[in-house]
Amino acid sequence: MAHLGIDIGTSAVKVCVTDAAGQVIATTDAPLTAQHPFPGASEQSPDAWLAALRAAVTALPGALRQDIRAIGLSGQMHGAVVLDADRKSLRPAILWNDGRAVAECDDLEAAVPQIGQITGVPPMPGFTAPKLLWLSRHEPKVHRRIAHVLLPKDYLGLYLHGNLVTDPSDAAGTSWFDEHARAWSPALCDASATDIDWLPKVLSGLEVAGTLTAQAAEALGLPVGIPVAAGAGDGAAGAVGIGAVAPGDGFISLGTSGQLFLTTGTCLPNPESRIHAYAHTLPDLWFQMAAMLNGARPMAWLAALLDRPIADLLAEAEAAEPGPLFLPYLSGERTPHGDNDIRAGFWGLSERTTQGAMMRAVVEAIAFTFADAQAAMAAGGARPERLLAIGGGTRSDFLLQMIADVIDVPLGRSDAAEVGPALGAARLAQMALGADPAEVATKPEVSRWFIPDPARAEALAPRLAGYRALYPALKSVNRALKNGTDA
Repeated sequence: MAHLGIDIGTSAVKVCVTDAAGQVIATTDAPLTAQHPFPGASEQSPDAWLAALRAAVTALPGALRQDIRAIGLSGQMHGAVVLDADRKSLRPAILWNDGRAVAECDDLEAAVPQIGQITGVPPMPGFTAPKLLWLSRHEPKVHRRIAHVLLPKDYLGLYLHGNLVTDPSDAAGTSWFDEHARAWSPALCDASATDIDWLPKVLSGLEVAGTLTAQAAEALGLPVGIPVAAGAGDGAAGAVGIGAVAPGDGFISLGTSGQLFLTTGTCLPNPESRIHAYAHTLPDLWFQMAAMLNGARPMAWLAALLDRPIADLLAEAEAAEPGPLFLPYLSGERTPHGDNDIRAGFWGLSERTTQGAMMRAVVEAIAFTFADAQAAMAAGGARPERLLAIGGGTRSDFLLQMIADVIDVPLGRSDAAEVGPALGAARLAQMALGADPAEVATKPEVSRWFIPDPARAEALAPRLAGYRALYPALKSVNRALKNGTDA
């Protein structure tokens, strides 16, 4: 008996198969690309998600697919998938890293001043509710035809089982969800030009959202009628995959975006810190999460720009002397700045600057974003004692050691670190069959601990101070560019 976890990310659909003991026995993926129709916009076609889903699942051996007995879902949060009355997509999905709805966030806060306390964090342009308000103003013909709104993973769920369902953790990222009541807020729907009847039913992530339809089963080569769990947003799914399902459990995620995640027993909003205080996908749990839009992405960006392998640049970075500083905000930033307009930049380049020194500055900047995240979380009274690490960025020992040094917290990497949310989705599938969450959502064996080194932290302290000074400096440059006057 096997369980299938499906995770729809920004760059790929990833699938993971676990056996009856919950061990990973197969993984596959299929790539995705995002479109940027105008500056600040980020979109993907829901049809492309389905094509990638089919490619990833059918790449599994046929005999293994026939042994699957349940499916779980995970996905990128905040995306706006708008459907008509026939449940057909009306336009490309607007993604989590889309920045068009800045004015709409301000309007939501003005309309509902307590929105940060209700939803766990102030509205940000990447969230779903501001996007619906933007559509009502800029694409009114589309807005008038909306009959349903889904999150990305729930659109895959609609394809698989035919129902309109989400879970508390994905609902949490919309700015429509009352985290304390764990229900949609009529006031927030009204303020964002959203009919509450457009929104899906909310089930805990381990509940069965529906069963696999004959049409989907035939396309994917899976048994018809198997249960599909409601699943989780990628942060909460990653928590299930790494066993962060009790108060105090935490991890960092190093994917396209970055996260510092800590499970809590109550909802603890602290809007000023821009820490996301969200409902967990499992009943009676919440979490605090620092969300960084850029994660490990700047390393891949620089490698592509220089047309060189990441591994080679990282080796040179580790050997390089500290040189320039880098601000990593290729797509703006959430925690702690809440600044959609800020952009990345190097400071301190010289004729002697090498490509390795530039990659070293990028690695430092990624580590420093986690130092900022930890400081924001500490402002709300939370400090983890140790953290596990997931995501593709965990391949770099250099990066993980630097993060451990600057946040002064041991980091543990497991052999399954890169599976991440897809593993959590597979575990939710297993729970949907009746398995005990406490027995399924176990912590992985740690293959290596990265222990903070006080000497390295001391050496990095002036670099961190310079990095923190760079943000307000470049923010003033950005204001000058936008306003055409001295900042």
